[in-house]
Amino acid sequence: MGHIDQALEGSLAGLTPSCPDRLREAMRYSLLGPGKRLRPVLCLFACEALGGTKDFAMPSAVALEMIHCYSLIHDDLPAMDDDDLRRGRPTCHIQFDEATAILAGDGLQALAFQTIATSGLSASQKVSSLLVLARAAGPEGMVAGQMDDLWAESHGGDGRLLESIHARKTGAMIRGSVELGGIAAGASDRDLQVLRQYGDAIGIAFQIADDLLDVESTAENTGKRTGKDQERGKLTYPSIYGVEDSRAKARELVQKAVRLVEPYGAVAVPLQLLAKYIIDRSH
Repeated sequence: MGHIDQALEGSLAGLTPSCPDRLREAMRYSLLGPGKRLRPVLCLFACEALGGTKDFAMPSAVALEMIHCYSLIHDDLPAMDDDDLRRGRPTCHIQFDEATAILAGDGLQALAFQTIATSGLSASQKVSSLLVLARAAGPEGMVAGQMDDLWAESHGGDGRLLESIHARKTGAMIRGSVELGGIAAGASDRDLQVLRQYGDAIGIAFQIADDLLDVESTAENTGKRTGKDQERGKLTYPSIYGVEDSRAKARELVQKAVRLVEPYGAVAVPLQLLAKYIIDRSH
């Protein structure tokens, strides 16, 4: 992940003095904090699986991590999930203040689109990538999922709503990650469809695993407060389907993802291994 962190660092180093030091510091604190870098790694692996190079997909990978980090900053705010710990460190609004955290998230969101727009992708690849990212992160994707997640805390819901929330709140950006990698590689429409199906499967599997960690793990292992989903009355897979059925569902989805990319042979092995890691992780 060192090359990804270097690219993230470089993206902030390129900001002009017009960006206030405190804003830059808050953005850097969240963007370069410890993390799995799942979305950028997926983007790079998908690009390589379809014959592209990591360097060409790196701007898209950086943009994905910026959007992800902006969403975490805002999710952690008192008005939303009200978390004080993220990746084993104080959340952005605790380390700085709420106003600075909001602006840091806003800054990362805008910089993500700027990063793709000024990349070495062709004009058509830029347009396609920007559209995929906007849809994945926007009012029909990640933001929509977060809105319904908050609504369900006080209104409840069923399995259908739960799957809809996770498909948008988490799944949309994971699907978008492999799709952006495919676009950077110049993938065909057929190959992009395979990547979307792969992303849909591991996106839900990832969120199920996250739900299970909140029930079964500790703050020391996960780097964030656990048990909070039940405290807040959130819709989760374990709360509706139970722990064992949830784990079985996650494994089924991972197996589906592995099968989807099997036809690509050895170049798709990293995607298969990453899919398996999703349900075997401890944080």
